[in-house]
Amino acid sequence: MQLLKNYAWKWLAVGLLMYSVFGGLLFKAPRLAILNETIRNLHFHVPMWFAMNVLLVVSLVYSVLYLRGGNPRHDLWAVEAANAGLLFGTLGILTGMIWAKFTWGSPWSGDPKQNAAAIAMLIYFAYLLLRGAFDDEQRRGRIGAIYNIFAFAAYIPLIWVLPRLTDSLHPGSGGNPGFNAYDMDSGLRLVFYPAVLGWILLGVWVAQLRVRLRTVQAKVLEMA
Repeated sequence: MQLLKNYAWKWLAVGLLMYSVFGGLLFKAPRLAILNETIRNLHFHVPMWFAMNVLLVVSLVYSVLYLRGGNPRHDLWAVEAANAGLLFGTLGILTGMIWAKFTWGSPWSGDPKQNAAAIAMLIYFAYLLLRGAFDDEQRRGRIGAIYNIFAFAAYIPLIWVLPRLTDSLHPGSGGNPGFNAYDMDSGLRLVFYPAVLGWILLGVWVAQLRVRLRTVQAKVLEMA
């Protein structure tokens, strides 16, 4: 019973993702102008960005905790949450490019939201490179945590503020209405919200596995 309780959220993640993939591809979708069948990408592209946002917040929180207490496990969670966030961010950009190809005519049109997302990703890739430049664990953790905080502070205006101030093809930016302004029927909502939760849970699961792997590797090195 305890084992089932410990793994319940993982089974929930698997179930939600299976349901969202099946429903996203096969359930009836509304015929919106220009979007047509590509509206199904809503169940993949957008939830991946939700997952990335949650993971970057988790990374930020653990960086702050590390600066307050110096616990190496907090630093480990900060970097692995950022790694998982970058994975989902990359998947979000790729699914967005596929969507853009069919709706905007080009996978990369220099849209402000696309450019801002790319810059934000590069900032976080620089965070990983910065950490690799230090051999001392405490120094790497402190400098990495400080950079992570400033990276998140730059991420917010890049993703949520600046694209809204300029003309943009992306929904919800530059005066272009978001999907919540469209008539999203119950079929879309029945798949979209479970997909968001499922991808978030998968992201946390990936980060947790990476933390456990790094912990085991550290113990093996200590025993060698």
